[in-house]
Amino acid sequence: MNFLSHFYFDRESDNCYHILGTILPDLLKNADKTIVLHPEKLHHTDDAVNSLIKGWNKHLEVDRYFHSADFFLHHSHELKKLLLPAIEGSPVKPFFLGHIALELILDNLLLTTQKITVDDFYDHLDGCEIMVIDEFLTFAGLKDNTRFFKFYEEFKKHRYLYTYAETQQIAYALKRICMRIWKDPFTPQHEAAINKVLVSYRETLMSNYMSVFEEIEGKLKEE
Repeated sequence: MNFLSHFYFDRESDNCYHILGTILPDLLKNADKTIVLHPEKLHHTDDAVNSLIKGWNKHLEVDRYFHSADFFLHHSHELKKLLLPAIEGSPVKPFFLGHIALELILDNLLLTTQKITVDDFYDHLDGCEIMVIDEFLTFAGLKDNTRFFKFYEEFKKHRYLYTYAETQQIAYALKRICMRIWKDPFTPQHEAAINKVLVSYRETLMSNYMSVFEEIEGKLKEE
């Protein structure tokens, strides 16, 4: 799941470090895909650091349930098939595109149906102290956090997740993600074709998209 979908499961939490922890695996991956940390079983003397660890573990749980859900398997496959003709000639892998496109549509639907707000999301991030995040990263074994903090500050500054509420911007958000792997993933023609598919598929998901969130919430409560 993407940033805002992860936030949905802890939207009522007042612990900013827990919230940050739930998106930190993806933030690190976006900052530098070579970073590999496994803090899952660590325990720190600082409660705030432990909240980051707990949030990190929640992220892993949610992703595990999501990626094994029939909803994900079905809709990412359907999107892959629909997007294939739209990306003819593009280097982007169709499975990757279907996977990420579904996650972006879910973020968009959460925002446009007022299940969450981006303001709340960024307020939590702004409430976290850099020295606590730094302690967590060092404790988890990261030797050099320079690249991460540069990305993190830009992530907070530009607040581009607000654009996820604009349905016509989903294709652009998808392009931004693909550009981390492929230099020139799409032509303007690709983007227009992708956007047409995504806008249409969003309407398909509108009536039942919450079913996957409800399914995951049920599984989380069973633990």
